[in-house]
Amino acid sequence: MNPFLQHFLIALVPLLVGMLYYSKPLFGNAWMSASGMTDEKVKSGNMLLIFGLTYLFSLFLSMMIQYNSVHSMSVAVVLFGPEFGVDPASEIGVQIQGIIDQYGMRYNTFKHGALHGVLNAVFFVLPIIGITALFERRSFKYIAIHWGYWAITFILMAGLHCQFA
Repeated sequence: MNPFLQHFLIALVPLLVGMLYYSKPLFGNAWMSASGMTDEKVKSGNMLLIFGLTYLFSLFLSMMIQYNSVHSMSVAVVLFGPEFGVDPASEIGVQIQGIIDQYGMRYNTFKHGALHGVLNAVFFVLPIIGITALFERRSFKYIAIHWGYWAITFILMAGLHCQFA
């Protein structure tokens, strides 16, 4: 899949997961209760702005998650990035490309990406949500609801990036 198009498609994941996850039958009522949100407050927002910025931020996440979960991409960027001065046509560049060609795709599976999604959710998302919630005097329920959403979202985004790398 075209990597550029891949980001734009995978950036839809947070919106699609959120649509289901925060629906009333699933966690919508619990989220509204834990956050002090009301139906009136939900309806009062500028939805075009909210969804537009959510999609933009999701593009940022897609780019970060790809470099964090697709090993061959990380290696190629570090070794062949212009700031490192490695010429891909040089002897070392050809050797490195041979290693990437031989071993670089070993972990390009949805399962491996999902593992990276879990790691990101535990070591990045949970501390960020947790610290913010502590200072806002939010409940453990609030933390758990939001972390669950981001865990599912990161698992899907990283899994998809690895699967289609």
